[in-house]
Amino acid sequence: MTGSSIRSIPKQSMIDLLHTKKKISLFLVSYLLSTLNKHQDHVAALLTFTAEQRLARVLLGLAHLDRKGPPIAEVPDPNHQVLADMVGTTRSRINTFMNDFRRHGYISYDGGLEVHKSLRKVLHNR
Repeated sequence: MTGSSIRSIPKQSMIDLLHTKKKISLFLVSYLLSTLNKHQDHVAALLTFTAEQRLARVLLGLAHLDRKGPPIAEVPDPNHQVLADMVGTTRSRINTFMNDFRRHGYISYDGGLEVHKSLRKVLHNR
């Protein structure tokens, strides 16, 4: 997790910027399309995946194993209630799934949470 800040840009200034700076306009459109695609994938996952598969997706995302680039070696140990809210299930089911994932060797705890690439099997085998 990293620190962030929010800036407010007056509407007319943003419109002027988008009309005069083609690179910024293209970047914004690209970002919006990417975000829309992520939301569509999330809704599709809610409708078609089991809670266990959705948890696997969330954990793979937290460890950056769902994209190109280097994965995060150790994810700060996430709160099970926060994970439950993200997945759309109860904290007790998250606890059960996490214990199953650990028993199968998909994740390990050692101060932080280490997510292994083998967790991807949960998305395909269930």
